[in-house]
Amino acid sequence: MGDEELRKEGKMESKKEKKNEEESKSSMTPWEQHASVISIPRFDYNAPSSLLQRSHSAFLITCTIKREKSATKEAISIFSKYVGSFNSDTSGCSESSDANADTKRRKICTKEIDQNIANSVDSTKINQDAGGNPKDDCFSLAKTDKSEAPDFVLSLVKLTRSGLLLLTFPGENSLDTIDIVLEIFRDLESGSLKSPLWCHRIFPIQATCTLNEKELQAAVSKLVLQFVNDKQNKLAQPLKFAVGFNRRGTEESQVKISKDASKNSDLSVLLDRNKCFSVVAAAVKGIVSDSVVDLKSPELSILVELLPLSGVPNGSVVVGVSVLPQNLVSTKPRLCIKPLVCDKNGRNES
Repeated sequence: MGDEELRKEGKMESKKEKKNEEESKSSMTPWEQHASVISIPRFDYNAPSSLLQRSHSAFLITCTIKREKSATKEAISIFSKYVGSFNSDTSGCSESSDANADTKRRKICTKEIDQNIANSVDSTKINQDAGGNPKDDCFSLAKTDKSEAPDFVLSLVKLTRSGLLLLTFPGENSLDTIDIVLEIFRDLESGSLKSPLWCHRIFPIQATCTLNEKELQAAVSKLVLQFVNDKQNKLAQPLKFAVGFNRRGTEESQVKISKDASKNSDLSVLLDRNKCFSVVAAAVKGIVSDSVVDLKSPELSILVELLPLSGVPNGSVVVGVSVLPQNLVSTKPRLCIKPLVCDKNGRNES
């Protein structure tokens, strides 16, 4: 009888512990609940300088202000289903390429390579330690079939504005960001993907460039040509297009830029909305001469989003550029990417 009583007491204690764990979990804030499943990746402080040097594809995500941590975890969960698994280990990234875990498992690379050490170590050694990706402070997205393609890396970039997340690929042609966002919308409509709570809009960036006329025109021309040559896009004649430019509060910082107006005259001019529109429109007409502006029902929309990067020199402005199909944009009240969830309560999801 003594043994039976001890067993009963043990069962009662385990039930109480389980109940206490559930109660403590329910009292957690949303991002703390996410933290038990997904860890927040570190910022990639090398990304801003890389964005100034060359073009990258990326995702710019708008989210609830002061809920950036929750939105980051939610974004990781979403992208893991479409790009691959988030692979890492606590000792570094070296074993991520050899992992055979389920592609839906979400793990975060937490190893931080000290910059001083990295400068003195051979680049080949770094590549081996980082699983073939010479990128620190990042989380990896591996293809489902690792025999077909190498691992891809998304970097979390620090921004100067709240309510925004920026996840960048190491280059411009890593994956088709527009196809990924289209697939997310299809799954949201079918119900196979749960509606996000914190992420409002996902802007798929096809290319980035510094805000000057030559680079912006070249980026737009390249993307418009790709769109026109894509046989899946059935275009009418004349081609209807629209242009959107979101400066995201840069008006307040124009004073700093104007001090160096002699050096950055092209930048200060392009910060003017009308001038930016004319540069983009000229690039479109240079590719498709038979094209007209139509703000109500454009067949393609060129969106230019200013990226409020942290850690870039004053006067250096980077923009994300994309040429989007009609089913990814809304034209009212302004031209922008569609929200992930249609809000019936009228909540502002900028």
